[in-house]
Amino acid sequence: MLLSEYDYNLPEGLIAQLPADKRENSKMMVLERKNRTISHKHFYDIVDLLDKDTLLVMNNTKVLPARLIGHKDTGAKIEVFLLSQKDGNLWDVLIKPSKRVKPGTVIKISDELSTKAIERLEENGEWLVELIYNGDNLLDILHRNGQIPLPPYIERKIPNEELKKLDFERYQTVYAKDEGSVAAPTAGLHFTEDILNKLEQKGVELAYITLNVGLGTFRPVQCENLENHKMHSETFEISQKAAEQINRAKKDGKKIVAVGTTTVRTLETAYKKFGCIKPCHDHSELFIYPPYEFKVIDSLITNFHLPKSTLLMLVSALAGKDFIFKAYEEAIDKQYRFFSYGDCMFIN
Repeated sequence: MLLSEYDYNLPEGLIAQLPADKRENSKMMVLERKNRTISHKHFYDIVDLLDKDTLLVMNNTKVLPARLIGHKDTGAKIEVFLLSQKDGNLWDVLIKPSKRVKPGTVIKISDELSTKAIERLEENGEWLVELIYNGDNLLDILHRNGQIPLPPYIERKIPNEELKKLDFERYQTVYAKDEGSVAAPTAGLHFTEDILNKLEQKGVELAYITLNVGLGTFRPVQCENLENHKMHSETFEISQKAAEQINRAKKDGKKIVAVGTTTVRTLETAYKKFGCIKPCHDHSELFIYPPYEFKVIDSLITNFHLPKSTLLMLVSALAGKDFIFKAYEEAIDKQYRFFSYGDCMFIN
């Protein structure tokens, strides 16, 4: 499998810069793998498409205000992007521009928060830093000083309080629980409390796992031979309740529908390690690309993914590369909106 096989041309105007007017109003392309048909719906139609013999598994991670803008003592502007917490106040971060920083450099974010560069980890701007702050609750401090870490293809060049408020609300699922991600599990952005209630009333069972989305999900593949690509590690947690729900659903022959690629990677990682789903706090470095035999999930709700991305490779493993690329071509033709704030597909 070669990286160049997963490239496609996307008109820039189809990259969604804003969410849909309402979460459930996003367009949804439905792919039926059995007869290779494609149909066009809206996300609110998901209530009709899932029957009562379904377990819907969602990632309830919450996005941190992980983007910090600060300055060196020289006045130079520096961006610090939190990736993952290590020991105590030590964090892995991305620093931009990285070349202006050396070990010992202090970047002042505000009067209550600074970062001190400890060690350069990689040439791509990844550093180990110490967070220095006044007060006990770091999350409160991050909420006062940080910004929602939107992907670079969503442009917010001019500060705008209205857009900032919109992003804090809409770049987060309605069922987000524990803060730990640097990006949203975007397939879940389309759900509303009303849709979840309607699904439960219909008899669809809901289960929640947690994978803290990190650099691994979005880091571009650099090597042409996919077998040489290594995923960054991302932590996940499966509760006792969720493990019991998933194992029972498999035993009873229920359809297991994953919401998002992060949910897929969590479930498939756990099954690969244990031969079933067990409650655990673990990490995933699983890179799913064709050919891959899925052990847990039957169907997937997912957004449209970037060219040459590991996410595009995952959905190609599930639905078949040719079928996925045919669907993407049709999505472009019908002006679907792409990426994080964009429309979605249901691969059935």
